[in-house]
Order: sequence, then C-alpha cells, then structure tokens
Amino acid sequence: MQALSVVIIAQDEERTIGRVLEAVKDLASEIILLDSGSTDRTLEIAGLHGAKIKHQDWLGYAAQKNMALSMASSPWILSLDADEILSPELAEEIKQLLSGDLCENFDGFKIARLMFVGDAAIAHGGFYPDAQLRLFRRGMGRFNDRLVHESLQLNGRVTTLKNHLLHLSYRDIQEFKNAHEKYARLSAQEALRSGFKSSKASYLNLLLHPLWTFFYRYICRGGFLDGELGLKMNLAYSHYVRKKILYLREALTENAAARQKP
Repeated sequence: MQALSVVIIAQDEERTIGRVLEAVKDLASEIILLDSGSTDRTLEIAGLHGAKIKHQDWLGYAAQKNMALSMASSPWILSLDADEILSPELAEEIKQLLSGDLCENFDGFKIARLMFVGDAAIAHGGFYPDAQLRLFRRGMGRFNDRLVHESLQLNGRVTTLKNHLLHLSYRDIQEFKNAHEKYARLSAQEALRSGFKSSKASYLNLLLHPLWTFFYRYICRGGFLDGELGLKMNLAYSHYVRKKILYLREALTENAAARQKP
C-alpha cells in the first residue's frame, strides 16, 4: 500500500478528535495534527493516538490547512477537518485504492460527507453528498485563498469515491446557527475582497434569495424528507443566506461613509 499522510487542523476538538484518529490509524503512515491553541484535551487525545502534534497560531482556514499540507511527507495526503470521520466502508475503499492500480490513474479523489446534527444525519436538502476533494497526491493540491468555505484546488485527474465521511458538525441546531453567523460575516468580507455583482447586494436579492434558497433546498432537493429537523435546518440555512446579504449591505454602507469623511 502506498504511504499516506493524514493532516488535520484543530483547536478544542476533544468531542470528536479521538474518533477521527481512530478511524485512520490503520491507513496512515503518519498523522499530523496542526493545533492553533487548544485548551481542552485535544492534544492529550491526539498524543495517545500517535499523532505528530505541531503548533501554529491561527492563520485563517485556507492558510492553516496549507501549512498542515506542507508538513506531510508521504506521496498521498488525506486532509480532514477535526470533525470528519472515515466510515468503515470508506476506510476500506481507501485502503484498496492505495494498494491497487486505480490511484495511478488519478491525482485526487473527492469524498462525500454525511452531516450530522447531534445523532441525526441530514441526508437531503443539499447537505448531502457535499463531495469535497480530500485525498490527493502530495504537491498537487492547495487550498484556495478564501476567508471561508475554502476548497482544495488541484490541476489533475479527479474522480469521486463511492463511500462517505461522517461529518459530526454540530451538537444541535443552535450550534449550526452560531457557526453560520460567523460564516455569514466572513462571506460578506470575502465578497468585498474578491469583487461581486452589484445585484448580489440589492434589496430585491435580500428579499428573494433566502426565499428561493428555502424553496429549492427544502422542496426541490428533498429537505422535507429529513422531517422536523430538515425543516429547521433549511430555515436556518435560508436565514444564513439572508444574513450574508445583510452583512454585505452593511459593509458597503460603512465603506461609503468612510470614503465621504474629509
């Protein structure tokens, strides 16, 4: 089997990090955990699982992940968040992949993520499969420079694996809302930094985009199939879309006011 480096960024992840590391122990030639200042049991748990623990003050999502990638030494890298757990089926698929010829035909592999809120899986409404490029040849991939929702960019041959990660994202709906409040602010900053169409910040978009998001995800993409939790998740997500536009409008107003000052 070809050697594999598993790289993870973390801060205060004691809830999930043990399960993340346990799931990769039979695959990884090395496990690198880049910590940005945990004060809980994250480092203790990582040490018990044989991870190489490194420290880096927080640089931002993309920069922190790229720093972790630079520490890997194996020909293949599996980049995970500290709440992403390989299902047994996925672990076996990766093992077979690295032991066979298929990995010679591709440079990267996307992996679907099944998100959990508490103990409940969210399998519809656009939350699944949410496939992300996670497994790739060392030196071939790098995370793009975004403030939030960063993604791995790779110039090469990519395909998608059959099995999925278990994404133990949030304990409850409130934790989902809290996280997306932060993401909404970062998304507004990213829009200002990278440029955007003026219609994105329009009042009409503020009114219609959240409504369309809810309809599309809850009805067209089957969010209703996740029951009451699906309804709450899709309402929360449409509210997140609304907050992104609101924060963008606020930032534009503040910038305009700043330019008018003598």
